This record gives sequence, C-alpha cells and structure tokens, in this order.
Amino acid sequence: MLRTTAKPLSLIACIALACFVGQKPSTTHAEPAAPTRSHNATASKPIAPLSERFASADTKEVPDFQKHVTPLLGRLGCNGRACHGSFQGRGGFQLSLFGYDFKADHEALMAENAGRVDTSDVDESLILAKPVDADMHEGGKRFDTGSWQHHTLRRWIESGAKFDPKQVQTLQRLEVIPSELQFSKPGEQVQLKAYAYWPDGSVEDVTELCRFSSNDDAIAAIDEDGHIESGEKGDTHVVVYYDNAVVPVPVIRPIGPTLERSAASPAKPIDKLVQQKLDKLGIVPAGPCTDSEFIRRVSLDMTGMLPAGETVRQFIADPSPDKREQLVEDLLDSPAYAAWWATRMSDWTGNSNEQLNNVLPVRNVASRLWHEWLRVRLEDNVPYDQIVAGIVEANSRQEGESYREFCEQMTEACVSGNEEVFAKRDGMPLFWARRNFQRPEERAIGFAYAFLGVRIECAQCHKHPFDQWSKDDFEQFSQLFTPIRINQNQVSPEAKAVRDELLKDITDGKKLNNGELRKAVYTAAQKGKVVPFGELLVNTRGASDKAKRARALAKKKGQKVPELKLPTGTILGQDKAVTLDKDPRPALMQWLRDDDNPYFAKAIVNRVWANYFGTGIVDPSDDMNLANPPSNAPLLDYLASEFIAHDFDLKWLHREIANSETYARSAETNDTNIHDRVNFSRHIPRRLPAEVVYDAVILATGSDDKASQLRGEVSDMAIAEGVAQNRNQKNFALEVFGQSTRESNCDCDRSDSPSLLQSIYLRNDADIHKRLSDKNSWVAQACEALGVPGPSQRVDPKQAAVTRTADNFRKQIISRIIKFNSLPKERQKKTRDQMEREYQRMAKKFEQFDLEIPSLDALIENPKSWREVEPTKAASHAASNTVSKLVEDAYLRTLSRFPDDEEREIAETFINESETPANGMESLMWALVNTKEFIITH
Repeated sequence: MLRTTAKPLSLIACIALACFVGQKPSTTHAEPAAPTRSHNATASKPIAPLSERFASADTKEVPDFQKHVTPLLGRLGCNGRACHGSFQGRGGFQLSLFGYDFKADHEALMAENAGRVDTSDVDESLILAKPVDADMHEGGKRFDTGSWQHHTLRRWIESGAKFDPKQVQTLQRLEVIPSELQFSKPGEQVQLKAYAYWPDGSVEDVTELCRFSSNDDAIAAIDEDGHIESGEKGDTHVVVYYDNAVVPVPVIRPIGPTLERSAASPAKPIDKLVQQKLDKLGIVPAGPCTDSEFIRRVSLDMTGMLPAGETVRQFIADPSPDKREQLVEDLLDSPAYAAWWATRMSDWTGNSNEQLNNVLPVRNVASRLWHEWLRVRLEDNVPYDQIVAGIVEANSRQEGESYREFCEQMTEACVSGNEEVFAKRDGMPLFWARRNFQRPEERAIGFAYAFLGVRIECAQCHKHPFDQWSKDDFEQFSQLFTPIRINQNQVSPEAKAVRDELLKDITDGKKLNNGELRKAVYTAAQKGKVVPFGELLVNTRGASDKAKRARALAKKKGQKVPELKLPTGTILGQDKAVTLDKDPRPALMQWLRDDDNPYFAKAIVNRVWANYFGTGIVDPSDDMNLANPPSNAPLLDYLASEFIAHDFDLKWLHREIANSETYARSAETNDTNIHDRVNFSRHIPRRLPAEVVYDAVILATGSDDKASQLRGEVSDMAIAEGVAQNRNQKNFALEVFGQSTRESNCDCDRSDSPSLLQSIYLRNDADIHKRLSDKNSWVAQACEALGVPGPSQRVDPKQAAVTRTADNFRKQIISRIIKFNSLPKERQKKTRDQMEREYQRMAKKFEQFDLEIPSLDALIENPKSWREVEPTKAASHAASNTVSKLVEDAYLRTLSRFPDDEEREIAETFINESETPANGMESLMWALVNTKEFIITH
C-alpha cells in the first residue's frame, strides 16, 4: 500500500507507516510518527512541537513570526474569512486572509495606539487579553491564560515582537505522516503528524499549527487537531495546510475485499493504474461493452458525430479482432475529429464572437477564423505545444510581411469561405484581442484557465485558500501580460502611413466620425477593397508606471532589472529571466513546455480524459489545485509524462485513452461499483453536449443522402461551429442544451445538466416535427422504399402502393428486355451473359414480393406476356419484410443497435396499424429521438 516517494523513508517512518497503511488502524489515537530524513537536515531529530517548548512561561526561546505566530493566528481562526481575515476585517483590525502577507499583518498588529501588541506592557496587549475572555472577544474564547498558545504569543511580544521581511524563508516541504490511510471499518481513528522542512536544515513538528479539512466528511472526518475518524466506504482526501504548503492525504475505506493484484492483469498502462486503485478499494470493474455500445460511444466522444446506421451494421458483423482499434484510427482521420476538437479548444481558449465584436473591421468573422485556425492544426496533428505557441507567441504579421501585404491577406481571409487563408498563418493573435481580455488581471485569469487548468482569480485579492498561489504570485504573473497591445485601430509606427492611405482611399478623403468610419470600412471590405487591420504590438519600454519606477530605482542603485516570478514559486534562472524590457511571451511559452511545469501537460490531458469519461482525473477539470487532488495521481502522472515524451501528440493521447479497457467498459453495475463515479470502474452514462445532440437529431432524422453529405463536409454542422456562427444570434436548441457561452475560459460556461426545456424541444418543437416530415427526411426515404406516399401526402393507398412498387420493378425488367431485343443479333450473342446476370440481379429484388416471374427466355420471346401485377396477399408479405428492415434502420441510425424482439414487434405492429405508413414511421422516429438512450452515452 505504500506509495513510491522521491526520498527514502527512515526506518522509524517505515515502521510508523506500516502501523497505519495496509494494516488495520488502531481504534485509539495512534502514537506520533517520525518524519523522513531530509537530505540537508542537520538536526539530530525533529524540533518538538510548541506545546512542549512553550508549556512553561519561563521558556527562553523566541517564537518566529512567520513559522509560529502567523500559523498560530490562523489555527485560532483569527485570519479566517469569518474574522479578521475578511475584506472588511473585524473591530477595525484586518489581517491577510490565511496569513499570506507577513509584512502587512505585522504592521497591522503593531499599529500605533491600536493596543494590539504592547511591548511595554505585554499583558495589556489585546491579542493576549481578548482571546482569553469570551465576553470581551466577539470571536469567543480562543485559548486559556497559561496555555502554550498564550505563552507563545506572550513570549514573542515580550521579546520585542520582531519581524524582518528580509528574513522570510521559503518552506521547502511539509511532510504529513501517514502519507496514505486505509481503514477497514467505521469509527477507526488516526492522528496525523506534520513536519516542516526549512532551508536551514531544521525540521519541526508543526502539527499543532496546521489547518485541516476533509473533502468528504462522510468517509473521513477530521478535527482541528488532525484526528481522522473513518466513516462510510469509499475514498477521499484530507488536506493539511501550513505556511504556503497544501498537502492532500489519500484516505480509503475499501468497498469490497482488497486484492493484492487483480485476477487478470491488464496489459496497458492506463488499465494497470486504474486497476491498482480499484484493487485498493475492493471494486470489481464492469465487463467490456458491446460492439454497438463501443461504436456509438467512441464516435460521439471522439468526433461528436452519431455513427451512420449502415456503419454500425457492418461494424457489428465484422469478425476482425482489431476492429475497435481500426475504428479509432478511422475516426481520428475523419474530418469530424478536427472540427469537434477545434470547437472544444475554442471553448477553453475563449473564442467568443461577442467578445471579438469590432476587433476586426469585418464583422462576425473573427470566431470563424479562430475555429478554422485550430481545426487545420488538429487535422494535421500539429503537436499541442506548437498549437499553444502559435497562440501565446502570436504576431499579426508573418516574418518579412509588409503591413500592406498583411492587410491584403486579412481582407481576403475575411471573405466567407476563405477562412483557410487565415489558417495558413503562423499565429492566432485574436486570442489577445477579446474585449474581456484587455486588462493584465483578466489575461492572467483567462490564460490560467486555458492552458494551466487553474482557477487563480481568488489570488487576485488574497492567498489562494487551497493552493500555493499568493497575491504576490498573481500580481507578478499578471505583469507578464502588460506589454501586449492589440485593437482595431492600432498599428506600428512604420505602418501608419499605409493605414492612412488605405483609409483615405475608402473615405475619399472625407473626415468621418468613428461610427461612420467603421461602416465605411466594413462596406469597403464587403466589396473586396483592401481595408486596414489593427496589429498586436508589444510595448518593450515597460508596461506600467510601477514597473518603470522599479526599473529606474534598480538602475540607480546599480541593481539588475527586476525579474518576474512565475507561479511555480521559483524565480527563473539568469538565462531565462523574464523582464518587461522585451517580449515576455517566449519565456512564458518556454515555462509552459518545461518538463517541471506542474500544470500545462496535465491540464490538457485531464480535459481530454474528462471528455471521454464525463469526469476528469481532477474534477472540475479546470480547477487543478493542491486541495483538489487527482482521484488517481499515478494515472495522471503517466498520461502527462508520456504525452510530453510523445512530443505533445494529441492523437496519441486520444488513441491511448480510446483503446484502453477502462474506456471500453459497460455501464453495468455490481455491489462494489454501483456508487463509484470517480475511479472509472464502469461507464457512467451522461448527456451529450449541446452541439452533439443538435447534430444527432439532424443525422438521425435526415435521409441517407443528406446525412452522408453532412458527414463528408462537416462544416455546416454544429460541432464545426457551422450553426449559429454569430453567437449574438443564439440558436434556441443549442442554448437549451447548454452550449458554452464562452463568457470566460471556465469549463462552467458549458452546461450538461438536464432541463424541462430540453424535453419540450425534442417532443414539441416545430423544428423537430419539420425535420421528421421534410422531403429530405428519413421518413420520406422510408416511404419511397415502401412505395407509399411520403409524410406530406396524407392518403392511405397501402395495398395499392405495395402493388405499385412491385409493378415498378416489373416495368424496369421489361424495359431492359426491350432494349436488349433491339440490339443486332451478333451483339445480342455477345451480351447474352451480361443480360443474364442483370436479369438475375433484378429478379432477386422482385423476390421480396413472393410473386412468380417469367423466365428470361420467355420474356425475350414476348416481353408483353408479363402483365401488370395484381394485388395479392403476397403484397402484404412484401411490405412486412420491408417494414421490418426499416425498423432495424431506425434503431441503428438513432441508438446504434438492433431492436430486440419485443421492440421490433411493437414497432412493426404500430406502423402497420397506423393511419398511413408515413404516420407510423414518423411516430417511430419521434419516439426513438425522445428516448433517454438517444441523448446519453451508453
């Protein structure tokens, strides 16, 4: 049960862990565990906790403000949201939330005439007097006079209440023991111990200064002292906080008997890592899904497209052992793959037509250009890091391109249908141009969502409550984006003359106001005239007055230009220094690509995984913080590291996931996996995304020709942003089913939740009924196959129609015989064999009517001897056979499976007893589209 760690455990730690991990924990509180040995530790043993060192008032030790006082105030709740850590503070006294700002907190405590800390009269200090008196202190009694907490604060005050900002240390790591817990029954208890490792080599027991929380109290409840008590079966994490450290500790209470190893060891790494977790939990996974389930599932997940009914029929009948792997390859090579994933990446990168309004001189094209730029790269399988580099490091002009050439090509690209012109350009600067992406803070938040999978907005005001991000981290990260400038009217100095010339040509030299000028430019572009475009510029002179002052001060003192710190908590080396006197984006991109980057590869891997399973390994998939750990950390580590090793190959990632046994599991449940939603022991049905539902309705209800056309071209489909391209004009169906609003880059902009409006749309919307009865609908196609009037012809000539169909076949055969008889005798001899084959083919079609057919020789001798077909009982039999096949087709094109015997009988009976066959088939298709099975994965 022990997890492999980077540093070896000491003998004492191994013994301690053996007591807690893999064994039945004691029902009483466990003895304290010893920490692992640090490589640079100089102390012979860990420093004892404050409760021992400050048990007496006469201790000589002086507490450290960073290591002891601030964490103690946090443990007591003083700097929490409900107390002095709130934005307004309490009682005129405000501390930084969770104690991230030592300097500001020290100044607040030492404020003159406030009386909070009084070094001349220690016991009158309010931080000592108030917390021991419930009547005096609004927050209630926090500790007793004479307690170790009281002694710690008092000793710090009487020693001068000192704090030197220059001596703030960076915590190397916080070790929590046990590092993983497994319980066997409810009510078992374990005491966590936490050890802080500092740069000076000291190791201190800081358990009493930590804050603790549980991600699921029902499975593992934890109190303020770090005592864990087991509850229900399942797995979760408890989280330990100290200084800037956030450490999650996995807790498991097996659902079934744990296994040393699975009976059948999986061959693929994904399956092995998933199985290892399931073995710990005692969960028996579901078996493999059927072929019909697999083709439907992987087609919808990988391409956003419902598979064609005939494709499903052939796949099910195919006996090849590798047909699933081949299907995955075919889907990855299909146009729908690139189109659908360009839409998903447009969600994540913030491709909002509303926010791009007025960014280009031609309206309502920016979003299409953005999508096409992504689509082409996904189709060509450009490595993910190169795609991102093309966004992050984007410039408006190609290398060596003049401003006029730039405007000429962009004008051409903005013509509808010419999006590929823009897609051929190296960069996609539209990412930086959104109206809600202009301030550095907005860019920092959006960039973190898009490429890091991190929600950092709370760090804008205070330390991130569940991660290491501090307010200072956020501010420095935001400054990286300050030099970037882009808007419609901005060009480089050398391009101004050309821009003015283009505008003069458009306006005929007239001076127009802003609105008139925009209209004139727009009109000119529509007519094919070259119009001026804005450029992305980088202000290398410095992006803010604050930055300029900092550089000036540094220069005056003979210091280096201040370097910006990236959010991993480390300042880049001299060869990678990020300063604002040059474009910071290449260094930012290099940081993203770095093997040690904790976010970049994991963020996209996690998002792709979530697309296939409905939940991420980290969930939500854009909230990768330390207190929201992955449900299977080794699995996420494997996928991320291999993704990097495969040069950020997205198709490798899709292939690796889709070909796993884990992905191909059925949705069947057993006693152990019925409640599992995070460990991937079974397929969890989920509602299809908005665009996929919308297109599925069109493909299911449309004729074979119409569906084939859409599958081949894709561009008119919702998965390719071919529907409601102008998101200011919402498509009702897409809006109802939760299409991403793209108001931000947050995954929460998309909704997969069911609603009453969705049911109403599928049941009663005029759009649905129109698709069912359209002349290009499947119902019309089916009626043609039956030889009956289509849905728009409300008559009931059922028997006559079947007879007419048979007679049409008769006429085709006679017509061919007459043509044959008209040939010269020598030509007839040469083509006799061909005629025989053709006759047999046509005669075979006629067999469905159970009618006698004359021999070929008899027909050649006298074609008119075969008279019109008369209605017989055989006609009903022929119609029944055709209806049976059409019912099959209806199920295959909607649910990707054959109907069972009961479903087949009900459908056939209903069609045969309907007022007209058209009514019956229309109702059948309506019913199938309205099943839960149609709009969920299975």
